[in-house]
Amino acid sequence: MTRLRELPDADRLPALDPAYLSPSPARGLGPDDKPPRILLLYGSLRQRSYSRFCVEEAARLLRFMGCETRIFDPSDLPLPGSPGDDDHPAVKELREHAFWSEGMVWCSPERHGQVSGLMKLQIDHLPLSIGGLRPTQGRTLAVMQVSGGSQSFNAVNTLRLLGRWMRMITIPNQSSVAKAFQEFDEAGRMRPSSYYDRIVDVMEELVRFTVLTRLHAAGLVDRYSERKAAGVTVDPDAGLSGIAVRLG
Repeated sequence: MTRLRELPDADRLPALDPAYLSPSPARGLGPDDKPPRILLLYGSLRQRSYSRFCVEEAARLLRFMGCETRIFDPSDLPLPGSPGDDDHPAVKELREHAFWSEGMVWCSPERHGQVSGLMKLQIDHLPLSIGGLRPTQGRTLAVMQVSGGSQSFNAVNTLRLLGRWMRMITIPNQSSVAKAFQEFDEAGRMRPSSYYDRIVDVMEELVRFTVLTRLHAAGLVDRYSERKAAGVTVDPDAGLSGIAVRLG
């Protein structure tokens, strides 16, 4: 069993004008011999989940720009700290996808001025370290939110805080879709708008940052305190510790 969602209409981008978006936006910024691997998480299980719709639009754009994408379905995740949660198949699969990824997209609805419980649930199942390996450290992150009312940035601000805590490289741009119920058609496709254009901007930037940092992700988050605690010294010739390579 896989908890990855199939992406409907994966190659259809009716709101995009492809004349203004390069299929290789990161060309020349770093090694592009393999597609960037992006994991996308959303924060609502409603049938018409606007955070999921946004993530699906993001995934289509990322595919257009040459990325591999995975959208995780969190519908059967247990509560963190519940008996046997680390051994639950959904938790194990989420962590496997996190290890697979080079970058992530997090999109949450705003609930009571914050991220949804489901969004936080997924992040809480990604510890900083698992068996000496880190599922989030050094990976790029793009944050987005949807709101039922006027535009707000509470959820994306919290997602940035969480990304920083998870030692991720959170890109500068972000997306906040106001009155999301007005922005999607009956099939769940986003209508052309400045909100859609901002999602294009964010995904384009995510691809660039992912390729730009892919050779340096471990070194960018290599920490003196962790080297000291682990007793791992720095190689003066390489300028990089073994712990950065091992845990990055």
